[in-house]
Amino acid sequence: MSGTSPQSDSFEELAMPLFDQLYNFARWLARNAEEAEDLVQETYVKGLKGFSSFQLGTNFRAWMYRILRNTFLTSRTGLRITMSVALDPEQDASELAVENDTPETILLRRSNSQMVLSAVDHLPVHYREILLLYEVEEMSYLEIAETLSIPVGTVMSRLSRARRTLRHHLGRSWQGHGAGTEIAGGTNYGL
Repeated sequence: MSGTSPQSDSFEELAMPLFDQLYNFARWLARNAEEAEDLVQETYVKGLKGFSSFQLGTNFRAWMYRILRNTFLTSRTGLRITMSVALDPEQDASELAVENDTPETILLRRSNSQMVLSAVDHLPVHYREILLLYEVEEMSYLEIAETLSIPVGTVMSRLSRARRTLRHHLGRSWQGHGAGTEIAGGTNYGL
């Protein structure tokens, strides 16, 4: 973009460091890699076109997240989401191998991680987005409120409800998988 207007150069300087964060958030919202890529691309196009309306000195990160979220919401019919994220358990296999790990502990850790990811994936969008913005993107309550255009109190109550719903779902999942934890803690079963 160099050689264009100074305004577009400023946009590039502010926006490019956010690319990975925006993509991760879009992936969680859309539950689909291709749709997430489209959402991020459309977010950048809209951000560049509307950059003249952005007030320098205000929270650019929250502004971009708001554009991404609004783009996502307008791209869906009634916020119905039916796709799921395909998780690749082999992707992190090298990071899990540590001297003290056994095949059983690795299996248990992967199983628990997948249960948590699945539980987050099943949260309603308005809970999932707040949980991800707070826990993953490490935004403050105020930044989240600005991003989602809602009061700080609503952010706090939705975050609390999201955590409660997540805890409830995980509690049911772990009760249903109680036998799996006994296997991982005891017999090898050929692993």
